[in-house]
Amino acid sequence: MDMFLAFLTVITQPQLLLLVGLGTFAGVYIGAIPGLSVTMAVSILISFTFSWEVYPALALMVGIYMGGVYGGSRTAILLNIPGAPSAIATAMDGYPMAQRGEAGTAIGVSTVMSFIGGFIGIGVLALAAPFVSDFALTFQPRDYMLLAILGILLVGSLSSGSLVKGIFAGALGIAIGAVGRDPLTFTERFTFDLQIMEGGISFIAVMIGMFGVSEALLQLHHVDKTAVKQKISRIVPSLGTVKKHLPLSMQTSTIGVIIGALPGTGGDIAALMAYDHAKRVTKNPSRPFGDGAIEGLVAPETANNAAVGGAFIPMMTLGIPGDAVTAIMIGALFIHGLNPGPMLMVDNPNMFWFIVGALVMANFFILLFGLTGIKIFTKIVEMPRSVLIPLILLLSIVGAFAVNNSVTDVYWMLGFGVFGYFMRHYGYPLGPVILGVILSRLLDDNWRRAIISEREDLGRFFSGIFSSPLSTVLLLAVIFIFVSQTPLWRIAKTRLFGRTGSN
Repeated sequence: MDMFLAFLTVITQPQLLLLVGLGTFAGVYIGAIPGLSVTMAVSILISFTFSWEVYPALALMVGIYMGGVYGGSRTAILLNIPGAPSAIATAMDGYPMAQRGEAGTAIGVSTVMSFIGGFIGIGVLALAAPFVSDFALTFQPRDYMLLAILGILLVGSLSSGSLVKGIFAGALGIAIGAVGRDPLTFTERFTFDLQIMEGGISFIAVMIGMFGVSEALLQLHHVDKTAVKQKISRIVPSLGTVKKHLPLSMQTSTIGVIIGALPGTGGDIAALMAYDHAKRVTKNPSRPFGDGAIEGLVAPETANNAAVGGAFIPMMTLGIPGDAVTAIMIGALFIHGLNPGPMLMVDNPNMFWFIVGALVMANFFILLFGLTGIKIFTKIVEMPRSVLIPLILLLSIVGAFAVNNSVTDVYWMLGFGVFGYFMRHYGYPLGPVILGVILSRLLDDNWRRAIISEREDLGRFFSGIFSSPLSTVLLLAVIFIFVSQTPLWRIAKTRLFGRTGSN
């Protein structure tokens, strides 16, 4: 009974409901602005809310978190500038839809699917948190390393052209992510004795430059072209559309919850893996992936919102953050005299159910704010290119500077923007570069931990992989994904089906 009352606290107290709503509204628009991350917003909030009661502080933080994860899709769809790394996959089909005049439909689909994915993640958090957290604890450093390799092998799916170009782009991203001082030995890597490179390169600057500035430079070729008028007669997707894509959304939400529950991963990896899954299982997409397929919106948007519920699972049950935002929230709980972890569920179960209730209401607010104001937003795409190009550049500069208040990041962003322009011109995909930068640290750190734990013995390392069922499954998945992206696999598959059909 007490747990049920704690769940209803957000609804029954107008002040808390208002704070969740304000947080979600702010999160949607913070998430939509490149460079203004949810992590930054929540960390700033701690300094303002440390004197508050714990419930109001958490209500505001939960709202910003949920809204920010969804908000990144807005600029991804309208301008091809992901507001957050988790929206990179959304841009792959969302922006082509906007170029076809279907920005309203794209935003409507992404909103409803984010709502569905969010509820699945919250449902798993409420019903199966201990089980999922126990599963997440079974991951060893070698498993995280294999998971990172799995993500990098997605380059074959993210690159619509040559697999070789996709692998090159992913490897380039890993190299960019390794620039700076080694976190373990503090030796310089790829710095070329330049002081500006010792601190590393912000992946936000790389992301904004690659997507935002390169898009503005490409638009210069079409300055005189008339902007596409957007069809916004129907924003909310039909019930038939939702039913059609419900099985896919359930599958990708499951991916989101599991990846979100793994410490140090998050919605960006979940969205990219879900997008890859959708490409593999969808036999007849509404359009080819990369040209405006609705399935290309359904998969990442359900996964990255489901990952929010997943990230709270290790935080609430074990005291281990699922991502950067939940790490900050653990700090907020400590400030308010609470100790996240197994004893929190015993000593203060009401806190767990309050957070579940706040997540539920924030998810409803996403649906409310996501389906309003779309007509105003879509006007951005209809602007003359002579206005739109400076707007994209302005947003890109502000976003890059806002990360660390550093002009250096702006220079990096502009440099990678020019580089990204030439990559797109010669048919190299940009998504794998960003994915490589994001996964570089995860791969590097866990390779170190794995090999150190085996006393730097490769034989023991591989023996450990084959002695663990989880590691073996991940290794087989890596091998299968790599082989399945080669031309030899396609030839063998065609011959196999050809023989089957003749029989």
